[in-house]
Amino acid sequence: MSAEVSAVSVAGLAVARGGVEILRGVDLDVPRGSWVTVIGPNGAGKSTLLHAIGGLLPATGTIALFGTPLSGLTRRERARRVATVAQNPVVPPGSCVLDYVLLGRTPYLSPLGRESATDLAAVSGALERLNLMPFVGRTLETLSGGERQRVFLARALAQGARLLLLDEPTTALDIGHQQEILELVDELRAGEGLTVLATTHELSIAGEYADRLVLLAGGRVAAAGGPAEVLTADLLREHYGARVRIVPGEHGPLVLPVRTRRGRSR
Repeated sequence: MSAEVSAVSVAGLAVARGGVEILRGVDLDVPRGSWVTVIGPNGAGKSTLLHAIGGLLPATGTIALFGTPLSGLTRRERARRVATVAQNPVVPPGSCVLDYVLLGRTPYLSPLGRESATDLAAVSGALERLNLMPFVGRTLETLSGGERQRVFLARALAQGARLLLLDEPTTALDIGHQQEILELVDELRAGEGLTVLATTHELSIAGEYADRLVLLAGGRVAAAGGPAEVLTADLLREHYGARVRIVPGEHGPLVLPVRTRRGRSR
């Protein structure tokens, strides 16, 4: 019996921007239905990796989505397979929640076509799934950070893609809204059969929610495996220059910074 085709397969990926090599020799495998999180210090190439996989940046090497080479997909075909939630999505000024989520159906519309009953049902389902129906007429600039993040996820869900790329999904959110968004993503993964590939600076969050971690450093994969294999004091000291203590959490290891020197006594 043949093995199941992965949601994402990357081999020998390299990306250069402005003559500077950002990624080189990156291999990555994301099984269907899994949650894989990419971690690494600033400048490691985490966002660049997601953008290349989403087809938003030119790259060399090979990328396949659900067994189909990325290079063989049209923009419309790609958008039906993968939805990206950027750190700071571009929102047209004055967009209301309903109109913004409707943009997720663009890959299914003809150039001059209007939304069909199927499109409207997909949008309505996404809004209901994320408890956004009370906000449909509100503009995005009037929403809180957590509410806006739910809207971004609703657009991705309405898109009907099976792969969700999340670039720093909890940036600038307080701990309560961080937990709300992460639990929601986990519910969507289980309930909608999604595969999640994310980036984050929050190491404890990565350890709690991801099935596997990939540590990028200097544009290369420095470590990959389960959270307990990657979140070690030695690896984090080597690649982050940080002194930390690793303690067991309910679902994965937690990373605690250790103070390196005492302050002046008062």
